[in-house]
Parts: sequence; structure tokens; C-alpha cells
Amino acid sequence: MSYTHGTQVTVPLHLVSTPTGAHFPTTVCESGKKTPVPLGATNAQLVLTTVQASTLHPTGGHLPLPKWTTTTRPSTIDVIGDTGCELPVKPTDPAQHCATAWPFKPIADSVARAAPDLVIHTGDYLYRNDPGRADDKARNPGCTMRADASSWACVVADFFRPAEALLAAAPVALTRGNHEDCTHPGGAGDAWFRYLADELRDGSCSRFPAPETIRAGTLNLVSVDSSYADPTDSGDTTQVNTYAQQFDMVNQAAQHRSSEDFFVVTHKPVWMVKAAGPTTSHVEWVTHVLDDAVAHTALGRLANNVRMVLSGHIHLYQMLDFNTGRPPQLTVGSSGGPLDQGPIDSNAMIQQIGTPWEIVHKSLTQEEDPTANPPRQAGVFGYGQLHHNNGTWDLTFHRTDGSVRGQICTLSTSLTKKSFNCH
Repeated sequence: MSYTHGTQVTVPLHLVSTPTGAHFPTTVCESGKKTPVPLGATNAQLVLTTVQASTLHPTGGHLPLPKWTTTTRPSTIDVIGDTGCELPVKPTDPAQHCATAWPFKPIADSVARAAPDLVIHTGDYLYRNDPGRADDKARNPGCTMRADASSWACVVADFFRPAEALLAAAPVALTRGNHEDCTHPGGAGDAWFRYLADELRDGSCSRFPAPETIRAGTLNLVSVDSSYADPTDSGDTTQVNTYAQQFDMVNQAAQHRSSEDFFVVTHKPVWMVKAAGPTTSHVEWVTHVLDDAVAHTALGRLANNVRMVLSGHIHLYQMLDFNTGRPPQLTVGSSGGPLDQGPIDSNAMIQQIGTPWEIVHKSLTQEEDPTANPPRQAGVFGYGQLHHNNGTWDLTFHRTDGSVRGQICTLSTSLTKKSFNCH
């Protein structure tokens, strides 16, 4: 790989994994920590004469690099999540029409056209549990039968091909979802660690890797792997000590750089309202084990300079805040898979959730038409965008075509009353 940093620099890529049968017929190399590309570098591209590949993507081998410096931060961050095309194994569960009713590629293309400084993916890439049910098999050779699930060909079908323009347009921070857990050898967890993880591996899968921190100038992204948190989503909290240790590490990192902002990125939300009735205590929210873990940290909460939690998992877009020291929760799971039903926001805003209980101050869920009679509470496909504005962030929701839907919400600068002002 070569790049310009004062002069042209050429560095070797380092071997991470070698082919493993038909499931993973690939050689994976990376620049990684051994030969990192410095901030300020430009014109990065693969050296075509040394890359032995029949087809190279992106065309020409040009690679996007960070535009921020050590003293600045990304100006625009787009957030996507739960992007794969859902093909369940159980025949009675509906299969998504990948050819005509899967919006990930249009969403990814909209993001690419806008060319943000950074893209965050909140997890869940691989939904083709039974590729034999797909209606786009012709374009995905090698990803056509149940035995092909989570193979290289299916990773290409569900992520790399539809995201090609996006991956060429901006750096992407990837988060592991529960669809990339360690359910079986050669499964989605192995594919995650082979192709997508921060620390790539060869043929191994871990359920509880330590948090990873990405320094985007003066903004820090800390990824907490919640792919195996409460696997059945039943409200079970037996893993509380495991995740309390992880959130302790988040707080230690945040306190070490107390003058900088931190976003926690974790696939399963810490605080997200799935359903709410018209009276208090009639509420379904997630994820109890992560909330309980935060309460069991040495601080008993997240550090003051954790400004926001970014998640996916629930197939909706929702912004939730408490107007306290608890950071707002942004859930973006609306970028590909079939959408869920959301709550009535006015009902959500009277509920007490979390440990200790705090009243939801603001809930903004993107739904078809919750004011209709009867309410149409299905989610809306799209993605979130954070735009840095005078020391804080403006948040907007964007439809599949990139247009803004709904209000602009500005995050307060207070570290003790964290909330959004929407207009």
C-alpha cells in the first residue's frame, strides 16, 4: 500500500489469515498496528502490481483516509445499522425480498454521495441464515444454499458488494452485532473476526473481547461488544459482572482524557424503549443487563464526558434522552432488515427506565404515521447523521434517498443535563 505524507510512502501489508476451504477461500492482509497510516496522509491506494486479485474493489484501489487531525474531529458522521437481508432458516418466518425490498444499497449509495468524514455501523451485517431462500441468488454465486451461510460469498452479498461505494467514500468504524456471534465453527462469528473486526484473526471467535477505542481526533469511539449480551433478549442479567468490567474500562478511558468527548458504540442499546402504554410502568425497554452493568461500575454510571451511546439491534431509529448526566441513547437499526413497530413517543416520555430509574425526557422515533387512526407505528428505513456544530452535535434522520425526515436535534453542551433540543 502507498500513501503521501510529505513524500510518497510505501508500506507492506501483513498476513492475517489464509484460505480455509470453500467457506473462506481468501487471503486476508492488513496494514494494522504494525504499519499504521499517520493522520494527515493522503492518496492512499493499494499497489496494484502486488495485489494478486482477479477483481479489485474499490476500482483503482483508492482507499479513504481520515480528514481530521489530532486537534479536530470529524465534521459529519453517518450512522447505519442492521443492514443485512433477512433470510431465516424457519420456513414459516418470512424471507425478505433481497432483490426488490432491501434498502441497504440505496442507503449506502446515499451516504457515499454525501461523503461524510466517518461512518459508524452499529452491527448486524449477515442475515442470510438460509441463502437458498434468496431471490437474488443469480448475482451471488457461492451464497445460494443453507450450507453457504456466513461464508465469504455471503459476506460479499450482504455487505461488501452493496456497501462498495460507501467503503470507497469514507472511513468506517464497524461494531459487532448478535448476528456475528460465536454460534458455531465457520459461522458468522468466524466471518466477523476474519473480515470485519478491529483485531482480525484466523479461525477463532471470542464472545467477550475487550472494548476497543478509536481516536477520531478529539472524539473517542469506544466499542463495547454486546453481541452475546442476554442472547435471548429476555431481560436476563446474569452477565452483569462481565459487562460491568467492560464499562469500567470505558470509564477509565474517558477519565484519562477528560477534556475530550466519548461516544460508546455497542450493538444492543443500553436504554431503548420498544413499547410504552399510556400510564407509567407500562413499558418494554432494553437492554437490562447492559444498564445493570453500568450501574455496577465503580462510578455507578458512565463518565461525564460520555456524550452519547450509539446502538442498533432493534430495527428502528430512535433518539432517547433523560436531561440528566445519563447520556442520550441513539438507536439506528433501520438500514436494511425488516422494520419493527415502535412506541408512541408521548407514551415513552412518561416512563421511568434504567438503574436507577430515570424519566425519559425526550423520545423521537421515526415511524410511518403514529398520529393516524389507528396509529401506523412501523419504522422507516434510513440512517442517522451527526454534524459537528460549534462544540456540539446536530442530529438528523435521513431517508433511503438521503433526504432529511423530521426535526434537527441539537445536543446540549451540559455534562450534567444531557439532552437534545429539537426544532
